[in-house]
Amino acid sequence: MSFPSPLAQPTHSMPATPPPAPPRRDLPVPAPGGGRIALWMTAIVIGFLALGLAAYFLTFLGPASAVLAAILALIPLALVLVAIRIIDRWEPEPTGLVAFALAWGAVASVALALGVDLVIGLVVPEVPDTLSAVLQAPIVEEVAKGLGVLLVFVAARRAFDGPVDGVVYGALVGAGFAFTENILYFADSLITGGVESAAYTFFLRGVLSPFAHVMFTAVTGYALGRAARMGLRGGAGVGRWLVGVVGAITLHALWNGSAVFADFFALYAMLQVPLFILFVVGVMLLRREETRLTRARLGDYAAAGWFSVGEVDMLATRAGRARAIAWARTLPGDRSSAMRRFIAEATSLAAARQRVVTGRDPRAAADERVYLERATRARGDVLAR
Repeated sequence: MSFPSPLAQPTHSMPATPPPAPPRRDLPVPAPGGGRIALWMTAIVIGFLALGLAAYFLTFLGPASAVLAAILALIPLALVLVAIRIIDRWEPEPTGLVAFALAWGAVASVALALGVDLVIGLVVPEVPDTLSAVLQAPIVEEVAKGLGVLLVFVAARRAFDGPVDGVVYGALVGAGFAFTENILYFADSLITGGVESAAYTFFLRGVLSPFAHVMFTAVTGYALGRAARMGLRGGAGVGRWLVGVVGAITLHALWNGSAVFADFFALYAMLQVPLFILFVVGVMLLRREETRLTRARLGDYAAAGWFSVGEVDMLATRAGRARAIAWARTLPGDRSSAMRRFIAEATSLAAARQRVVTGRDPRAAADERVYLERATRARGDVLAR
């Protein structure tokens, strides 16, 4: 019976795995996914849309108001990005995909939402403000943002391993959208009400609710992350995506409704704060799940003789990683960077191993060998005499 990987055999029949390829100057890298062309083409379109949005802001908001509003909008964006980075520390997503998700939220989803709103305004010119805020805006915006997460899921499926990845991509799209939307709100407040009005708007959006859009779209990402964990690919994940979008729309409508139909601050304290706490607890539980999965998959390599049990504990736990990096600093020449590389490659190895086990990625076995070589090379750098 054949297996997709030497390490995929049952424990009782697992043969000794072959050693990595002979050392060479350039370490191998995993083969890129087939969706890179689609992402690059979309990125080019986003670039042109960004120029159009910039021209729109400068023309209708004025250079001074637009620039000042952008500076203010950077503050909550920076806070959100730090939080996302903390979530993503376990297995960081590719930098290009992080930038793409952020750009989709900041540019493409905003352009789509503005375009749809314009069409609706032409077809139904007198939509009540309450209906627009509680129904139209949540549906249009969450679908526009969710399309970006779906595109990453379809075009970069091999970098979309599970719920944590989905939450990260969804949060990045939401953060980008909130950044651009904040520019509009801050500039409008500054123009119509002066500094005092702008300060109040900044307090509401930048202090009280910087994570609102992040949470909404993270729900969509979570749904696609569950689809990824189940091994669904491409269009098979659309059903899960729709479920996530409905969840995001519901949260968004509830948020907007609290400002339209109720005492915002009372509902904020009674409902929105508990929702945020629940969101944080949920992310912590997801990270714990990723930790268990990493330990299990690296345990396969320990059973095959590649790692010791102690190394698995070190690589698969936050406390173990912290102790390992601290120890590596005491080695000659400070080898903490090599230790970080060892941890990162081993984590990617565990993710590739999971894809092999589930059988959802036909190229996972090749990735497994690449990451195994890179991990053993990094370990060798740590232990070099």
